[in-house]
Amino acid sequence: MASHGQAFVRFGRIVAKNCPDPRCSTELLCATEQTHTISSQLGMVARVKAVTAESKSSLELLVSNTQNLIQAVLHVLKAAEAACIKGLQQPPPDSEEEEVAAFCLQWRRNLLWHRAKESLNSDRDELGLRKTQTRAEPTLMAMVQEQSPQTKNTTIQASKTY
Repeated sequence: MASHGQAFVRFGRIVAKNCPDPRCSTELLCATEQTHTISSQLGMVARVKAVTAESKSSLELLVSNTQNLIQAVLHVLKAAEAACIKGLQQPPPDSEEEEVAAFCLQWRRNLLWHRAKESLNSDRDELGLRKTQTRAEPTLMAMVQEQSPQTKNTTIQASKTY
């Protein structure tokens, strides 16, 4: 889990570096630093737990840190969404930054397509307001989960391992 947290830190830093909006970039960098700190803390706690006797309090600490890491990663993804909506600068070709930008661009296209489709919905209520469907807008979190279907298994295995 801690190493997965570091992957989101790298992702967040790349998006922040290529974000032309300074407020979005700053928010994203703050979120990535928080994620980095929690991820590092989780890694240390896991290493200590691995060499010490099993106790309920150490297990609770691991679960708590894992939950904190998940919340921090969600914050990174929300901040990255805001940065992606504003648009990203063109990264250098053949780099990790280009892959991240392509991923973000794909998400942004999906979001804009979803919004356009929703705006064409002709269902109106009695006040003439457009009815929205119950389908949620695409999120970066959903795309990350699609890219990595073993995420749930990793989370379950990590909680059992630690």
